[in-house]
Amino acid sequence: MKELDRLRKEILDVLNSYDHEKIAIATLGSHSALNILKGAKEEGFRTVCICREKERIIYESFGVADEIIEIDDYSDLLRKDLQREIADMNGILIPHGSFNAYIGKLDELKLPIFGNRELMYWETVREMQDRWLNSALSSAGLRTPRIIERPEDIDGLCIVKFPGAKGGKGYFLATGYDDFLQKSEQMLKQGLIEEKDLKEVFIQEYIVGANVYFSYFYSPVFSRVELIAVDRRYESNVDGLGRIPAEIQMKMEFSPTYTVVGNYPVVLRESLLSQVLRAGEAVVEVSKEIAYPGMVGPFCLEAVFNENAEMIVFEISARIVAGTNVGIPASPYSYILFGENMYMGKRIAREIKLALEQDMLEELIF
Repeated sequence: MKELDRLRKEILDVLNSYDHEKIAIATLGSHSALNILKGAKEEGFRTVCICREKERIIYESFGVADEIIEIDDYSDLLRKDLQREIADMNGILIPHGSFNAYIGKLDELKLPIFGNRELMYWETVREMQDRWLNSALSSAGLRTPRIIERPEDIDGLCIVKFPGAKGGKGYFLATGYDDFLQKSEQMLKQGLIEEKDLKEVFIQEYIVGANVYFSYFYSPVFSRVELIAVDRRYESNVDGLGRIPAEIQMKMEFSPTYTVVGNYPVVLRESLLSQVLRAGEAVVEVSKEIAYPGMVGPFCLEAVFNENAEMIVFEISARIVAGTNVGIPASPYSYILFGENMYMGKRIAREIKLALEQDMLEELIF
């Protein structure tokens, strides 16, 4: 039996031991936990927040968690005793960006996870993500930015990224190899990156245009791709740079970075939605080929529209993203689709609720 099949059997054994009348929704207290837990409560589920002491005030203040389990570090979720405690609560884990950034070893999580954990791994390996996107988008008549294989090959404006879902921390722009070396050194001195990050650097052609982030949901219950929310990021310190007069900027020794501090909603020009919907459907179709059974639940495509209003996709997230928080209680798109307040945390809980009613829960857990 393949390792993934063995892991899936273990997880389904746990799921089948649950009292399906008392399912709890659990997640790490970080990233989009307020979104997830509020949505679960609205759909009638018991909620469990696993958080560090310094973040506990958030989940107590907003009253979204029926149970708070305090941990010292996010990686404590890999402890067998903690996993048993969550299983005893009939807990289904909802993964988000902190699972990739701070845990990573999803094969050691022997608990039911909503979504496809193998695709979350594809998200973290840049070469695999690039293969997935290129295959999907070429079939949809769309494209991705050119990849620069080595820093020495930089021959124009590009963006330099580092591994992990760390909210853009340490990303920078470069125009050539010397520029790359100078800015890398500067980032190291500022503590924004580490030496090991430079060995896993990912370099993409930088497309000048409007960055827009699309949050979708693939529903096995309805067999459809849904556009739930659209947002843009507010990034420090690049977004603060525009407040400094140009003559002063030119005198500064300053390299802007892209650490995300927040998000704000976007309503797209309607004629552009055809590109967005084709891209989402294509990504789901290719996901079925690379990681059975393919996409389950939320995912995000990060894109830029150039001066010709052409959509160019530069990244994928195979789980809920923090940008969906702007869609609470609804975005225009989720409201049009459902005719009621709907946001990603609630959409996840609704899918689990419907799957329980239709005896489809196993089809959501991978």
